[in-house]
Amino acid sequence: MKTQDYIALDALVSPPTYSPLPVVLSRGEGVWLWDVEGKKYLDMMTAYSAVSFGHAHPRLLKTLTHQAKKLAMTSRAFHTDQLSPFVEKACIFSGFEMGILMNTGAEAVETAIKVARRWGYEVKGIPENQAEIIVAENNFHGRTTTIISFSTESEYRRDFGPFTPGFKAVPFDNAEALEKAITPNTCAFLVEPIQGEAGIIVPSKGYLQKVRQICTEKNVLLLLDEVQSGLGRTGKMFAFQHENIKPDGLILGKALGGGILPISLFLSRREILSLMTPGSHGSTFGGNPLACAVAHEALSILEEDRLDERASELGSYMLMRLRKIKSSLIKEVRGCGLWAGVDFHKHLISAKEVCERMCKNGVLSKDTHHTVVRFAPPLIITQEEIDFGLNLFEEVLKDIEKTREGNSI
Repeated sequence: MKTQDYIALDALVSPPTYSPLPVVLSRGEGVWLWDVEGKKYLDMMTAYSAVSFGHAHPRLLKTLTHQAKKLAMTSRAFHTDQLSPFVEKACIFSGFEMGILMNTGAEAVETAIKVARRWGYEVKGIPENQAEIIVAENNFHGRTTTIISFSTESEYRRDFGPFTPGFKAVPFDNAEALEKAITPNTCAFLVEPIQGEAGIIVPSKGYLQKVRQICTEKNVLLLLDEVQSGLGRTGKMFAFQHENIKPDGLILGKALGGGILPISLFLSRREILSLMTPGSHGSTFGGNPLACAVAHEALSILEEDRLDERASELGSYMLMRLRKIKSSLIKEVRGCGLWAGVDFHKHLISAKEVCERMCKNGVLSKDTHHTVVRFAPPLIITQEEIDFGLNLFEEVLKDIEKTREGNSI
């Protein structure tokens, strides 16, 4: 089968919940991907940070194979020799005391919501069924029914109501709005330290410090969703470390599975997570020994290879190069570490068109909100590979500008 055959088959058997670029990938190694025709591409997207270690990392594949031959799945009906050593390592990494394992980022967010509500009732003393969680506008925490209930993106919500109550949205990067929104029934503030799906929106310096202070004073849990921003992506192990704060709960996923298996984690203090009792939460595949073994090795690679420091150094270079591009199409460049968003003037260009042209020339990325092209390469990328990708990006922009000029004559 060729590219168009696969795309046609997708359209026949899968509903169009995504709008992928017209490429059919079949193999990956390091920072590179190949399609079914053998064409080579630089991966500047890494599955929304899930493939932070690159494709087919040899240490992760070795761990996967070794564990799969021993024990892959049991359910949480039994203990295994992989779960607690991994969670212990994750706790040491993050500075927390306990963690609940799930599979996807959305599941970990749902876990955080349940934990926060139970804490609100049993510790803060909120009247039954009146707990409220505050979120940020333009958030993205997943697409389950409860999560889209507090999304401010209309397309995520259209035709999916009725929605789950108990949520209130305030502007992102506005600590004063958060403070005003808190009531005696507020149990938590759930927020991404950097908004990824919104277009790599980096808040003002000091925002998280103000938020931390407000939550402490008001006796509200601060829950940070670092599914995309965590594990080295921003130049620190966790984005909250840029502001020297510590949340009450931390949500991890994507890169945690080494780009091989889904695994997610909600971390918090013992006094908070000990409120969860048998039957209050669970997942058949959550914490399976295969995923735990791979995630344990992923954390070891992060630490031993100092990938957070690498992301800081190469991220500064990538952002510098992006900000030096002179193009009338670009409105703004935002980013932190190896994570950047190039925002275009909406009336001049579609970000999807830019991504499609890059794809044709061997670089893969993805647009968001119609105007932003995201760059989130593997943390193992080299400066030369960054140059390859950004040189092509710059050439694409020049070609588009020339086409616009020619059409206006």
